[in-house]
Amino acid sequence: MNKTDRDANDTAAPAKRPTMLRRLLSHHELATLLLLLHAPIDAFAKPEIPMLHEAGLVETVASEAGAPSIIRLTPEGNAVLRGLGIR
Repeated sequence: MNKTDRDANDTAAPAKRPTMLRRLLSHHELATLLLLLHAPIDAFAKPEIPMLHEAGLVETVASEAGAPSIIRLTPEGNAVLRGLGIR
């Protein structure tokens, strides 16, 4: 195989798409997503929220002055639930 053949093979490989999740969600994280499906919850009310936030599945929304921030699903979080056949 010469250099031209190798270059042609290298460019023919499809580029990998980045994936949303780098790991499987725990049952607690899935349960938290299900809770958020029905209603936003108080910010950081559950210990799974920071990991879901880091994964881009939930977001923090500021509420009125003095009221605690709330957490809700992002479009990516909704996509995870749709992928499970829940939505």
